[in-house]
Amino acid sequence: MLCLDIVQKLVPWAVSLRPTLSLPLSVMICQLFDVKEEEIVSLEEADHLRPLETPISHPNKKLFYSVGSQYPGHLSSEHPTRDRKRLVSWGEMEHHVFEISSTPSRVQEKLQERLSKSQGARHKSGQLDDNVFREQNPRLIYIDDPKRTNDKFEFSSNEIRTSKYTLITFLPKNLFIQFHRVAYLYFLAIAALNQLPPLAVFGRTVSLFPLLFVLTVTAVKDGYEDWRRHRSDRKENNREALVFQSGQFEPKKWKKIQAGEVVKIWANETIPCDMVILGTNDPSGIAYIQTMNLDGESNLKTRYARQETASVVANGGSISGLVRCEQPNRNIYEFTANMEFRGHKFPLSQSNIILRGCQLKNTEWMIGVVVYTGQETKAMLNSAASPAKRSKLEGYMNRETLWLSIFLLIMCSVVALGMGLWLERHKEQLDTLPYYRKRYFTQGRKDGERYKYYGIAMETFFSFLSSIIVFQIMIPISLYITMELVRLGQSYFMIGDKHMYDSSTDSRFQCRSLNINEDLGQIRYIFSDKTGTLTQNKMEFRRASVHGKNYGASSLPAESLHEVNVAGFPRRWKLQSEISVDLELMGMLHKVDGEDKIAAHEFFLTLAACNTVIPIITPGLPAGDPGCDLLENMEEIVYQGESPDEQALVAAASAYGYTLCERTSGHIVVDVNGQKLRLDVLGLHEFDSVRKRMSVVIRFPDNSVKVLVKGADTSMFSTFAKGTEKDDFIRISTQGHLTQYSSLGLRTLVVAARDLTGEELEEWQCMYEDASTSLTDRAAKLRQTAALIECNLRLLGATGIEDKLQDGVPEAIESLRQAGIKVWVLTGDKQETAISIGLSCKLLSTDMHQIIINGSAKDECRNLLLEAKSKYCRKPSNCSDQQWKWTKDAAMDYLGILDYSKTGNRSAWSFGKEESMSGPSLALIIDGTSLVYILEKDLESELFELATACRVVLCCRVAPLQKAGVVDLVKSRTDDMTLAIGDGANDVSMIQMADVGVGICGQEGRQAVMASDFAMGQFRFLKRLLLVHGHWNYQRVGYLVLYNFYRNAVFVFMLFWYILCTAFSTTSALTDWSSVFYSVIYTSVPTIVVGILDKDLSHRTLLQHPKLYGAGHRQESYNLHLFWITMLDTLWQSLVLFYIPLYTYRGSSIDIWSLGSLWTIAVVILVNVHLAMDIQRWVIITHAAVWGSIVITYACMVVLDSIPVFPNYWTIYHLALSPTYWLTILLIIIVALLPRFFCKVVYQRIWPSDIQIATEAEAQRKRSNFEPKPGRDSG
Repeated sequence: MLCLDIVQKLVPWAVSLRPTLSLPLSVMICQLFDVKEEEIVSLEEADHLRPLETPISHPNKKLFYSVGSQYPGHLSSEHPTRDRKRLVSWGEMEHHVFEISSTPSRVQEKLQERLSKSQGARHKSGQLDDNVFREQNPRLIYIDDPKRTNDKFEFSSNEIRTSKYTLITFLPKNLFIQFHRVAYLYFLAIAALNQLPPLAVFGRTVSLFPLLFVLTVTAVKDGYEDWRRHRSDRKENNREALVFQSGQFEPKKWKKIQAGEVVKIWANETIPCDMVILGTNDPSGIAYIQTMNLDGESNLKTRYARQETASVVANGGSISGLVRCEQPNRNIYEFTANMEFRGHKFPLSQSNIILRGCQLKNTEWMIGVVVYTGQETKAMLNSAASPAKRSKLEGYMNRETLWLSIFLLIMCSVVALGMGLWLERHKEQLDTLPYYRKRYFTQGRKDGERYKYYGIAMETFFSFLSSIIVFQIMIPISLYITMELVRLGQSYFMIGDKHMYDSSTDSRFQCRSLNINEDLGQIRYIFSDKTGTLTQNKMEFRRASVHGKNYGASSLPAESLHEVNVAGFPRRWKLQSEISVDLELMGMLHKVDGEDKIAAHEFFLTLAACNTVIPIITPGLPAGDPGCDLLENMEEIVYQGESPDEQALVAAASAYGYTLCERTSGHIVVDVNGQKLRLDVLGLHEFDSVRKRMSVVIRFPDNSVKVLVKGADTSMFSTFAKGTEKDDFIRISTQGHLTQYSSLGLRTLVVAARDLTGEELEEWQCMYEDASTSLTDRAAKLRQTAALIECNLRLLGATGIEDKLQDGVPEAIESLRQAGIKVWVLTGDKQETAISIGLSCKLLSTDMHQIIINGSAKDECRNLLLEAKSKYCRKPSNCSDQQWKWTKDAAMDYLGILDYSKTGNRSAWSFGKEESMSGPSLALIIDGTSLVYILEKDLESELFELATACRVVLCCRVAPLQKAGVVDLVKSRTDDMTLAIGDGANDVSMIQMADVGVGICGQEGRQAVMASDFAMGQFRFLKRLLLVHGHWNYQRVGYLVLYNFYRNAVFVFMLFWYILCTAFSTTSALTDWSSVFYSVIYTSVPTIVVGILDKDLSHRTLLQHPKLYGAGHRQESYNLHLFWITMLDTLWQSLVLFYIPLYTYRGSSIDIWSLGSLWTIAVVILVNVHLAMDIQRWVIITHAAVWGSIVITYACMVVLDSIPVFPNYWTIYHLALSPTYWLTILLIIIVALLPRFFCKVVYQRIWPSDIQIATEAEAQRKRSNFEPKPGRDSG
């Protein structure tokens, strides 16, 4: 359908051309837009669609046109002047930044093409921002008219569904998801082959048991989880809310609520859908909400009803109107809409909507109109899970699985080839040989009939397939379940670690992903945010530069001023936190007159007014409280805000006598030393990452209008007006103070203001009205509107806010660096602030050489990088790139403990500090502007080589996507594991890009936590997470995978040797149930227990000596070399396992089933004793699992051998009575494990690893604790 606005604005133009063109109006429009005539909406229909459309009247304005309604032939990119204010085209003031909200429709593309031809070349941003041509079909919500709202548009119901399955779809859908694992398809094919008569090696039911067991366990787990989701959905959908029906509010189930209905919410109730606020019990229309269920933030936020509707609701009137809003989207921090109400049209923004899942707090009731329901609510659209990540070790495991598949094919080919040769050699004897005779010789009905003999070629092929069935467990299906259970157990102990519990936020460690536990033991790079991650994100006002003078070096707590009484007025307000004030600055505020006082007055007024903080006032302290009498009449005021910076600035203004005590959508009240000053808020331009500043337009009681601005110095100093020499002096002094504050690690902001004339105000109101009511590109247009008034500013001063380091951060960073981990800090703060924080947290040291890259152009950045590389990263001429990489890695991995392996002097070994490398330590410091040019394909490699040669990298003034780009820079060019840690929404992209993402439960909500793989309360816990749990998890899972390969391979090789000795017949001496139970019951429990509980070193040793973490970097627990050694050991053990019983009972009368029973018991005991040799920490559960599995195996064998229908009936009873049976098992264990034991002893004595040395040192220390000499040093 053609956009109504376009039609209405083109009608006069088309009518004027009609006599010339002699064409019907509809035909002209069809030709212009290349649309069908039936798609055009008549003006009568248009009037029906927009019954409330009437332009808003402004008593103080002259008639003006909508911005973008005229199209001049030439468009300038300069700021529009007042004489040309009606010719403004959106986008013409932004040269570098513009937004495209959606893809233009076919009509819009045609129109854009026609206009571009008529107007010639235009600036690129000008093609994007014409409001008339970018209007998409908005969502129309008729207030209190759900039938009209939903009849024309098929909106989603308010019923939500988070479950995956229904009773009908559960089985097929769950199986489809499970069979995404290739190993499951492999075992399904094996089970299917075993159903064919020529290939029925095992019983048909028995062959299905392993796969059915795995599928059933997973399906039961998935079904239980989905049943819980169904129960939660049912409970949620059947909750009730008050909906306006038949002239009164009546209860209605949530799932039946429709768009357009008016809903009433009481205090502490949960919002059932996304609603635009129409009014509250407060006449000003303020509602306080808690968004913890949405983003995890516990602090209250403020939402407003428009005064036009709030006054009607307060008077008990009914509301009808039209809301035009954007289509449903995931952005919970933005809402673009406008409302037509009683002939007026006004904008709606994010501050006017309450989202589903929020709770109404400190507000008696609220009334709103439903705009988004059910699956279209922002909360449900944001319910998608984080990107799935896969463990690096699991990727290596797939490589080894491929090798096992090759072994399997080789063994099957050998058996098939042997079968073919054997049949060819004995083809004349097939009628008499017991395995392959062609016809029956038994008396009876089948005497003389032929067997199903398919010929040598087919029999050879069937032998190949049968061999695959027999050797199927060479690919360990049980390994997948074992790894999941082990990871689950590891997560349980990580979550329960009391050393990673944060009492200040009452938050425990969280494992949000169970797939990458072992990756925590291989981290090489850590990318950390600064604010809220390294620091507390609890801001304290420390310094102020006012009118070129520095204040705050010496200050007193504000509470002590009651006694000093510098202000001369009794204080009425008590702040929640203590603020230090400067006596000199406080005294200057109460001078009789002077420029300093005026500047200081405007400075603190800006701090109190230019924000979105909400004051919450509690009653005064009761009389008789201890303390001075002045406290009796004081009221406590608490500031709630989304930004800790704003809260600190407002609290500082209150400490100096400028207390923000009331805020509504239209005005604020500031208590200035006891006198309340009411200020009308005409408009607010909130802070954004493009402008990096915030401004508010204020009308004072004397009708004067000012714009008050605060922002980052990089964006503010370019907006100041050219003034006198004194103004230049103030500017230079302020810049010096900013540098000083940054060097102290303070966060800085610049404060400025300017007066607005009537014409400037009218021009700004014109553009602000159109920008704020636009449904497309509203943010870009508001930035352009802000540019009209955020210029020619007068500098007032600057602030310095301290964000203290979290406890234990310096120690944690030092330990991580000793562990061979590089820590990169990516922050949006100033370079000087980042450097100061880097020094205080021991990331930087004074002896480091700092390489600073601050380029403003691509060529400049390239030259800076090449110069730094040539000076500090010289590669020897005779050294290849790979050798150079190895050399750098070796230097980073250097450990003093390795000296022992060369000297052989064990007593000389000690855990020393990191050895200093030759040459100075390097620190790379780079800003976001440089990264814009460097993060391009031709400069990325230069940055990577320089950055990896440095011990420390600091990236300042970086945007969220640049953080992800830096992570990807390292991740895509190296195999090293990366970890990103942050606490805010701006860290989400970085967290999701890294191999491991860690979220901090901090002051900026839980967006980072919800996108992370692991979450914790403090940065210092990262030390324990990596050095202790990461090391344990990697060592356990690495050994677990190798042991599972060994356990299954030794069993398969034993079967292979047997088949070679039985004419390649693919028969088995083991019962079908023994083959199935081997990996599922007999040997599975010990591997799980050891994978969860085994510890090679105690947590104290791992924390005391961080260099032990380097074992993960060197892949000591799992690598290709260990895999091949394990396979050689497996080959030897399988030969011993098979041939010792064979030769022991050679010539005896023992049957094949008795020998199979012996092999079954022997292989189970062998693999468990093999496991016992490697266990580092024995506890009761470990003993029970290892030795109990042998007992369980014997018990199962007794049960199976007691069933008369089985061919192995009563064999175990005969074997157990023979001493030869027990001596044979003992001989197998000794001979099979002797080479392994000998190699371990030689290796640990001559070439011990650092882990082995630390283990022995720890054992010696434990033994020394039991010696009678208490004064002896335990080492």
